[in-house]
Amino acid sequence: MFELTGKTAIVTGAGSRNGIGRATALALAKQGADVAVCDLNLEGVQETAKEVKALGRRSIALQVDVTSPESVEKVVQTVVKEWGRIDILANIAGITQPIKVIDTTPADFDRIVAVNMKGTFLFSKAVLPTMMAQKSGRIINMSSVSAKRGGGVFGGAHYSAAKAGILGFAKALAREVAPYNITVNSVAPGLVLTDIRGGIEPEEEQKKMAADIPLKRLGKPEEIAATICFLASDEAAYITGEEIDINGGSHMD
Repeated sequence: MFELTGKTAIVTGAGSRNGIGRATALALAKQGADVAVCDLNLEGVQETAKEVKALGRRSIALQVDVTSPESVEKVVQTVVKEWGRIDILANIAGITQPIKVIDTTPADFDRIVAVNMKGTFLFSKAVLPTMMAQKSGRIINMSSVSAKRGGGVFGGAHYSAAKAGILGFAKALAREVAPYNITVNSVAPGLVLTDIRGGIEPEEEQKKMAADIPLKRLGKPEEIAATICFLASDEAAYITGEEIDINGGSHMD
């Protein structure tokens, strides 16, 4: 199940050593996909690409600024030129900032929204001509539990707003592109063991952070990546406009 042999994927935000982007790239490769990895951190994605190739799959490492239309378009056109198609887009790139609204500057707000939400829009728009011509595609976006519970985890209101915006954007886009057999879905992780908070916390700090989580632990990047693989697969062909919560029970709809 979840076989992706012959598929090509773009994964954004794949440069962090302990990140969901890198875990997603490797998970897609293990299922058979060729993976183009991109990030502002070129050295990081070059390492990710090496790991993908070690799994026997093709990979391209590309530097990108997800807030720049020109930079995003260049990545997409490079992948199309090299591989001829784009089957999967995983919009993983994101940043956060733990700050209260009263202390948030307009520049803070713009930066968080630009990377998280505008980047998702730009990459989604850039791959659409190829996916529409193919009459197939999978777009998976990275939201957050903060979008659904109004913060209270890690990150300010601007982060919650950007991640909530991604959910609304994905639902609207899903309706637009459904006639082309393109699905658009989102995942909403809770606290995960990644570098987004500035590094992996010590074990004792993790226990404190997980005290209110029913499963009493933080999530693993590989657990988020597994869900993304499912949404990218043929088995998920009848799922679109949805979000999947992956939070150990910290928020239940």
